[in-house]
Amino acid sequence: MLTLGNETSCDETAVCLLKNGKVLSESVASSASIHSAYGGVIPEIASRRHLESVLPCMDEALKKANVKLKDIRLIAATGGPGLLGSVLIGTSFAKSLALSLNKPLIFVDHVLAHAFAGQFGRKQPVFPFLGLVISGGHSVMIHWKSMTGAEIIGRTVDDAAGEVFDKVSAMLGWEYPGGPAVEKKASGIIADGKRFPKPMVRKEHHNFSFSGLKTAVFYEVKKLTDQGSLTEEAKCRIAADFQEAICETIYLKTKKAMQEKKIKHLVVGGGVSANSVLRKKLQSLDGELGVEVCFPEMFFCTDNASMIAFLGAALYQHAKKKKTADLRNQMLRFEPYSNFFSNLNPKGTPLKIKLNS
Repeated sequence: MLTLGNETSCDETAVCLLKNGKVLSESVASSASIHSAYGGVIPEIASRRHLESVLPCMDEALKKANVKLKDIRLIAATGGPGLLGSVLIGTSFAKSLALSLNKPLIFVDHVLAHAFAGQFGRKQPVFPFLGLVISGGHSVMIHWKSMTGAEIIGRTVDDAAGEVFDKVSAMLGWEYPGGPAVEKKASGIIADGKRFPKPMVRKEHHNFSFSGLKTAVFYEVKKLTDQGSLTEEAKCRIAADFQEAICETIYLKTKKAMQEKKIKHLVVGGGVSANSVLRKKLQSLDGELGVEVCFPEMFFCTDNASMIAFLGAALYQHAKKKKTADLRNQMLRFEPYSNFFSNLNPKGTPLKIKLNS
């Protein structure tokens, strides 16, 4: 089945064509270089760039895959979470395309798509698994039990991990995005694992909190600045110690969740999962717990349309097989959990959801 996927949750416009689990083509237009001048994503600029880029991306993807619009059998688009204007551009484009082609449309949750991306290359999805999504906007742990059942067991109660990387980079006078900058500057430095706090690692729940860590870095930078000792070497050491603290926190929280839930498969997604220190720590769970740790290809860790098409096609096929909806000549709309983040109890009480609502 030929599926067109569309992703516009933040600052990247992406359109892909996927057939039977294989990516035929993907076209991406990023506005990150524009936002770097401001030290972060400007929602209005991102929305306007999506508006300018979505049709050219579709045309390029079709050309690369050597297929026609009439060949498409399903359209999958990001339905959230994300920047409101950015998501609106993508959903409006997808609705218009589905109506004009008279094809089914499925809206896919962006965070779930990151978690499910680790199933790429498998003939059948492996369940249950723990999906760990660590990005600029999200820090989430999902206990995915079956194709239509997931339990959110943890998320950030304040700042996302990637957001803190960006802000620490800005504090140190480095570029945006901050993740690659911090990792590069910290490279080769033996980190002090006790310099900065590891928030919530002793709590019973699986939620994250990174605002306190960010504040600790801020006051350390301020102290050294006031002392006149914030040299470039000192900045790099702060970067290394911060990176160690945040990666160790994620590792410890993930290990605890895997042990408590007795889960044997871990899938890691989101832009921060590209960090080599975090990858090494999480990969060690393979030997420590005897679990399978899966990192998608680096391209699938950042925002992309392939993961949207992949999960959309899987949900559609499942619904078709189970006959949960009449799929003939109509749009099929799935909105897995519109109130997902707002309804999750910050104390850690899990919210159980059904994906085929």
